[in-house]
Amino acid sequence: MPLVEYAVAKFVLPGQCESGDHHLVCCNPSGILIAAIDGIGHGEEAAYAAKAAISILKANVEEPVISLVERCNEGLRATRGVVMSLASVDPEHGLMTWLGVGNVQGVLTRAGSLKGSVQEVLLLRGGVVGSQLPALQAAVLPIAKGDTLVFVTDGIRGEFVEGLSPLESPQRAADRILKQHGRGNDDALVLVVRMIGVRA
Repeated sequence: MPLVEYAVAKFVLPGQCESGDHHLVCCNPSGILIAAIDGIGHGEEAAYAAKAAISILKANVEEPVISLVERCNEGLRATRGVVMSLASVDPEHGLMTWLGVGNVQGVLTRAGSLKGSVQEVLLLRGGVVGSQLPALQAAVLPIAKGDTLVFVTDGIRGEFVEGLSPLESPQRAADRILKQHGRGNDDALVLVVRMIGVRA
């Protein structure tokens, strides 16, 4: 049985050949690593930094989230750097550990909650992974089947949280958030992940 169902919607800034915003959803023996990454600036150099971060995360996928961010900070020093939010899901014990550096917003909507009611919001710490890393502190939350995690980069306005519903399919939610709340003047990425294989 799959552990999560997820969907992505992306917007590339007009005039740029590729987005600097990237994502990762990666299963490993202990659970799932989920990340949304925004390379600083636009275009190829931003994309290069974000892709480098993805590579580091994939290579160390079983490490705790704080260690992963520290590894990215070391590995991205020769790049523009990134801002990123990531979550590690332990479906066996019904727990999620998440952490954000910069302005990639994260929210967790509980299964059965009313439309627009957001129970959990990721605390973001200012900084840039690759140059200015803040003191890192991860938060641990209980999760249940049907809970939905949403990460958005700064090309999405913060009001996106108002319309979240646990009944909306991940792809429909991602597409709607991008259409309704995209700024249009920056790369944008929406990652919607629904927990479906949580055992606890």
